[in-house]
Parts: sequence; C-alpha cells; structure tokens
Amino acid sequence: MAKLPLLALGVAALVLSAAGMVAAQKCGCRANECCSRYGYCGTTDAYCGNGCKSGPCSGSGGGGGGGGGGSGVSVEGVVTKAFFNGIKSRAGNGCAGKSFYTRRSFLAGARANPNFGKGRTTDDAKREIAAFFAHVTHETGHMCYIEEIGGARQNYCDDRSHPEWPCTSGKGYYGRGPLQLTWNYNYGAAGKSVGFDGLNNPEKVAQDAEVAFKAALWFWMNNVKQVLPRGFGATTRAINSGECNGGNSAAMNARARYYRAYCKKFGVDPGHRLTC
Repeated sequence: MAKLPLLALGVAALVLSAAGMVAAQKCGCRANECCSRYGYCGTTDAYCGNGCKSGPCSGSGGGGGGGGGGSGVSVEGVVTKAFFNGIKSRAGNGCAGKSFYTRRSFLAGARANPNFGKGRTTDDAKREIAAFFAHVTHETGHMCYIEEIGGARQNYCDDRSHPEWPCTSGKGYYGRGPLQLTWNYNYGAAGKSVGFDGLNNPEKVAQDAEVAFKAALWFWMNNVKQVLPRGFGATTRAINSGECNGGNSAAMNARARYYRAYCKKFGVDPGHRLTC
C-alpha cells in the first residue's frame, strides 16, 4: 500500500523574487508545479531547475518526479486498450474495480502528470510504466479491488507526526484506488494537488476513477519515481517496505513477476535488483 510519509521539508526557506514566485510550506504540489530542492512549490526555474524533487522538472540532479530533458514515450501508445483491458480481464466478473478502472481515467491521470513515462532513455520510460502497472496489478488484484480489504477496521491516522494534515473524526484513511492510497497525510496532500478534500472526503478516491488515478500518480511521482534507477525492488520498498527483507516474500516476488511480464510485453530488459 502507498504508506510512505511526504517528502521531508527542506531546512532553508526559499526567498521570493520580484517576479512573484509562489511558495508553499511543504511539497504536495499541483500537477503543473515542481517541488523545489528546499521543499516549495512553483513553476519557475528556481523550483523546476537544479535539485527539483518532483513534478515537471527541467534541471539536472533532481530527484522525485524529475528527469526532465530525458526521453519520453507516448504513454497512450504503450498503455494500449489491449494491455489495460488484459489486466482487468483476469479479475472476476463480480469485482467492483472491473467497471470502475478505465483506460480513459488512467490517461487523464497521466496527462495531469506529464513527467510520468519519462526517463534517461526510451527503455527507462517503458520500464517506469511497467513498474507502475505491476504495482497496480498487485495492489488491486488485477483491478478487482477499489478499497483495501478490511481497511475500514484499520487506524491509518497519524496527525501527531503530521499535524498539518489533521484527521477528520469518522473518516477512514485506508487503502483506496490503484495504489491503495493510505494515511491521512497522503490523502491530504494528494487532495491538495489533485483538487479534492482528501481529509474530509477520502471516499472520493473510491468514487471517481479519474481522481483515483490522479491520486495514485501523485503518490508515484512524489514517492516512487525517484528510486527507479535503483531497480524495481526499490519501488516495492517505497510502496510497501513491510514486504522487504523477508516481511512478505510471496507478495514481493509477485510484484516482480508482474513487472518482468510487462517489461517483456513492452520489449525492454527489466534490469537488475528486482526484489528488496
């Protein structure tokens, strides 16, 4: 499940320029904004240039969703109807997600995150798409589940460590959507970026497929994309570290199998370090 905390705030404050750069107190930026090296949101070179952590970065040395200037692919061309529906075809007819998740809603999420499917090479870009869908396949049971099984019984509220995202009484921040977004601080920041009230209306991720994919891709761009160069295993650790180091080897290996299969479909070598 998508459980990691938000990117840490930088210790230095970014000075506003006469051009009127827009700063925020933390990352969790809108889709068209970059998260700067110091943890602020904006669209100018000061945010999207050198050290940019996520978003449509243009400089070098960035982490997060950076990598601007690299090679990209047509996400729509790679994620064909046959590929997307081929994943769903393995879900049972009674699965709620089978009619909920659509290729159109995924592509809307991808358009809102234009740096998704970009890498140093075209093969890197395809590996990113393969990795994303490997985790989606595992997290949702081939797009069967919209919500975490038994999630409503779990307490995913941590507003002591994250007081900026206070939990709303009676609301559950359990796994929902393609990457099973979890925890109040992820719902709050994803909602701010995507455009819904994640703290007061977390259910939106299970009700609107476009919001669901946008929230999943927000988490991916801010917490997962930056570890891709370390191998697929690092992405598993970023999404659910509890499966690593013997925590749940069966689940960890299942993710890696999906990844290898999708890389094969896309005609790229999966690389090394596929497990964690």
